[in-house]
Amino acid sequence: MKKFLAILLAMVMVCSLSAVAFADYPEKGITAINPWGAGGGTDNCLRAFCAALEKQLGVTITVDNLTGASGVIGHEAIADAEPDGYTIGMITWELASYAPQDMSEYTYENYIPLCRVNTDAAAITVNTAWAKENNVTDLASFIAYCKDHPGEVTMGGSSAGSVWHVAGGYLMNAADIEIKMITYSDGAAPAVKAAAQGEITGVTVSAAEARSFVESGDLTMLGIMDAERNPIFPDVPTCEEQGYECLYATQRGMAVPLGTDDAVVETLRAACAAAIEDPDFVEAMANLGQKIDFLDGPAYGEYLAQAAVDVPAAMVTVGLIDE
Repeated sequence: MKKFLAILLAMVMVCSLSAVAFADYPEKGITAINPWGAGGGTDNCLRAFCAALEKQLGVTITVDNLTGASGVIGHEAIADAEPDGYTIGMITWELASYAPQDMSEYTYENYIPLCRVNTDAAAITVNTAWAKENNVTDLASFIAYCKDHPGEVTMGGSSAGSVWHVAGGYLMNAADIEIKMITYSDGAAPAVKAAAQGEITGVTVSAAEARSFVESGDLTMLGIMDAERNPIFPDVPTCEEQGYECLYATQRGMAVPLGTDDAVVETLRAACAAAIEDPDFVEAMANLGQKIDFLDGPAYGEYLAQAAVDVPAAMVTVGLIDE
């Protein structure tokens, strides 16, 4: 009995010490890991959200772009970080695709989810000069060109097996066309730049990621894979409006490593819930053309668990993995 009481007392003391240790959290700056390159949709979203989080937590949050291996390096770095609350990160759609492709053993179960921040639909965007040269003015004329030139059109996504790579597969299935997907391991930004410079025909990345080159006139957006039009591009019809059933989007959310103290997790989740409503963040996301699509920690965990089923199924459909 005495031994049991001693063990119980020790456990209470450990819990008490833990509570005391994190009572003043955070006491220093926080690092937010981004698995993707600077200037892309995830980077823009994360930086805007971190600016709002800083107001809630009262400390500086520094974004660290740890790119490479199709996002695996950054995602694993988030999970492998010291679980002290001073390293957080943004996990994306691709996390559900790594294990099915034997790229990483890490899944959503290696993280504690804080919240989902954003969902972002893919868009079909092409080089403007190419479009004018080939009389491509809308999605129908683009698809007609692809059918007349099977396999000649080159569309950029992000890395192999990533969300914007799979987006190309969705487009091919929906329109019954053959295009050549060109992948970029550091994310969407280099793909968009390549399309703007005419190195490839176009991209199947999000509208937000293509925005700057669309506004400059270097790229032309033909359709958006969403149920409704993007408010930044109200004149661009959805694929569905143009007769093609093609709905497809990425997701982005915040997470910390397993083992992070419950008190820290709750502090971060509360900060995330407040940051999502920050007027400056709301304005920044509107300016970026990105959709705020919040889920709290537990709900986001359920979403990630379902994605671990749905994403591999979609990858089978587009031939990226075997059934």
